[in-house]
Amino acid sequence: MTRYAKLILWLIGVWFVLAVTLSALHVIQTEPGRAPLALGLAAGIPIVVFLVGFSVSTGLREFLLSLNPRILTAIQSWRLVGFVFLVLAAYGILPKVFALPAGWGDIAIGATAPLAAAILAKAEHRRSFLAWQALGMLDLVMAVALGALAGTLNPQGIVTSPMTVLPLSLIPTFAVPLLLMLHIICVAQARRWPARAVRSNGAPLAAPVV
Repeated sequence: MTRYAKLILWLIGVWFVLAVTLSALHVIQTEPGRAPLALGLAAGIPIVVFLVGFSVSTGLREFLLSLNPRILTAIQSWRLVGFVFLVLAAYGILPKVFALPAGWGDIAIGATAPLAAAILAKAEHRRSFLAWQALGMLDLVMAVALGALAGTLNPQGIVTSPMTVLPLSLIPTFAVPLLLMLHIICVAQARRWPARAVRSNGAPLAAPVV
C-alpha cells in the first residue's frame, strides 16, 4: 500500500504545479463573455482520471478505501475559507449570484466538517454521514454551475473571470476537484459499512476506521 501512497502524493504534487503553471501562463484565463472551456477542462480532467483509476485499479481502490474517513472528512474544514467569496462579492469583484451561494455553502460544510468527522463517521450514523457527504458534493457542483452560468443569469453584471487567474484559479482547478474526490471516497467507504452494526450485547458497533 505504501507505493500507492507515494504515487498519490506525487500525482497531487504534479497536479498542483501544473495548475499553477497553467494559470501563470494564462492558459485558462477567460475573457468576459466567453465560455470558460479551458477552465472546465482543467477542473474536469483530474476528476475523470480519478474515476477511471478508482474503477479500473483494484489495488488503488482498496488503498483509497482503507484511508481514515474521519481524516478525509475533517479536511473539508478548509472550506471555511469560502468567506473569501463573500468578501469579494461585497467589493464587487465577483457576482453575488455565484459568490453568495458558493461562499455560504462552503462555510456551512467547513463548519460542520469536524462534527461530521467526529460523530457521523461510523456505521450507526451511516445514513447521516452519506447525507452530509452528498450535501458537500452538491455544494461543489452548485458552485461550479453558478460560476459557469453567472454571465447567462446576469449578462450585464459582474463576471467570474477573476476565477480564471491566480490565485483564485486554484480553487476550480485544484481545490474543488480534490475535495470532490475526498467526498467520493467517503461515500464509497460508507456504502461498505453495514446498515446497522451492533455488538452481541446490543450496543452500537462503530465501523472500523483504519
